[in-house]
Amino acid sequence: MEFKKEMVVGIWSLVSYEVTDNEGNKTFPMGEDCTGFIMYHPDGYMSAQMMSPGRPAYASGALHTGTQEEMVAAAQGYLAYCGPYEVDEENLIVIHHMSVSMNPTWLGDTQPRYVKLNGDLLEIASPPIIVDGKEQNTKLIWKRV
Repeated sequence: MEFKKEMVVGIWSLVSYEVTDNEGNKTFPMGEDCTGFIMYHPDGYMSAQMMSPGRPAYASGALHTGTQEEMVAAAQGYLAYCGPYEVDEENLIVIHHMSVSMNPTWLGDTQPRYVKLNGDLLEIASPPIIVDGKEQNTKLIWKRV
């Protein structure tokens, strides 16, 4: 498959986010009905935002602070980062540089994403990681907006 940077440029809506372990067990870390967007700008910047539906609003109506429980629920149900990206056209890889991240663990991190394009669907997979002694494979499917 020919793959060029221009092919990922645009706005994509989340279809699914799943993790499969090496035993074939599939989980949905943010729920089966997780929603979100990923955007790739032609100037080389990207943004990814995903959330679990049904996160409760802060009872106070405040923008930045709720109770500790409300803030934990809000953070646990949201994933966001943005920064520059690069495209390795030969190896079908998009490399995300996390300049801003909801999760401070990812600040300054660089992560490759393996891509497959099929019409208006973009599949993005992360390299496998080991969690609790099991290999975890993450796959996200996005649909062009």
